[in-house]
Amino acid sequence: MKQTIVKKTMAALLAMSFTMSFITMGCSSAGKAKTAEQPSKAAVQQQEQMQEAEKKMSSARNTPIVQAAKKVGPAVVGITNKALVRDYFNRTQMVEKGSGSGVIYSKDGLIATNNHVVEGAQEIVVSLADGTTYNGKVLGTDPTTDLAVVKIDAKNPLTVAEFGDSDSLMVGEPAIAIGNPLGMEFRGSVTAGVISALNRSVDVGERRFKLIQTDAAINPGNSGGALVNADGQVIGINSAKIAASGVEGIGFAIPINEAKPILEELAKNGRVARPYLGVSLIDEDTAKRFGIGLDLRGGLFVAKLFQDGPAYKAGIRPNDIITKFNGKSVKSVADLRELLNKCKIGDQVPVTVLRGDEEVDRVVTLTEMPKVDQ
Repeated sequence: MKQTIVKKTMAALLAMSFTMSFITMGCSSAGKAKTAEQPSKAAVQQQEQMQEAEKKMSSARNTPIVQAAKKVGPAVVGITNKALVRDYFNRTQMVEKGSGSGVIYSKDGLIATNNHVVEGAQEIVVSLADGTTYNGKVLGTDPTTDLAVVKIDAKNPLTVAEFGDSDSLMVGEPAIAIGNPLGMEFRGSVTAGVISALNRSVDVGERRFKLIQTDAAINPGNSGGALVNADGQVIGINSAKIAASGVEGIGFAIPINEAKPILEELAKNGRVARPYLGVSLIDEDTAKRFGIGLDLRGGLFVAKLFQDGPAYKAGIRPNDIITKFNGKSVKSVADLRELLNKCKIGDQVPVTVLRGDEEVDRVVTLTEMPKVDQ
């Protein structure tokens, strides 16, 4: 009896092992992108049907939103972030970590997306609107602005999005979001709304973002996609939304005029060179959060100085309180970062600190932020 049970148990385990191996191999082969997987017949047929329907479309139906979606849609791609994990049998395999969107902005195959879409990726798969897939390479990332550049080597000509002028936007004008909400199953989704507000300042940790606010629906997976105006021009890179109970229609995009120079530098150098102060600071919000009893007197407490950093060389010391940077008051770390990002490497910037009850002025020569090993 025992032998029979043992034999049945071994047979079941072997069958399970074979089944798991089959499933794993199936996932791996499906997940591994070919150099260029051609579009499916269904995608080609859908394209032909759309072209035929367009010929019969009335002017009342062929709205600016329809035209903008037709113009920009083929330039919006899906980006799948893959990473290595170990399965039940301790075997290494590549699995999908997450997905987002991107915008092709160069015939050379350069794609704008969000840093958080590609962060930590060991493999990138880019899916074009027609279903063609390519392996992508991350050329550069910038966590400060949540931007990244991915490159693909495409054999066929690519549809390239036209960048517009985000500085000319008007509150209330149409805004169209194009991307892949909730994954590739809903690729190329188009949602429409208006520009709700401009120059919204959103603090995320110690970073402050200047963003476009829109009520066009932006959902997980839309990140990195295009925010488009009625002329079919990309005026923003979709980045975030407020997800809270009772909140509807508040999404954000990075203005394209701010994104363009960053994308250019990322494609060229792989990173953005920024000025560096060389201090660790505590502001009032941080002090309250951690229960630290400090009288900051409206400034920033210098908790730590980096050896031979610009602030240290200028004579700033631990326990000083920075009250002014480049002539402007700073009450939060985000305030200081915003002012610092407006400076250039090599600038000599006046900094006012409180040392006890004494106000001390120092001049800091900003250097380039040290590279961080990935």
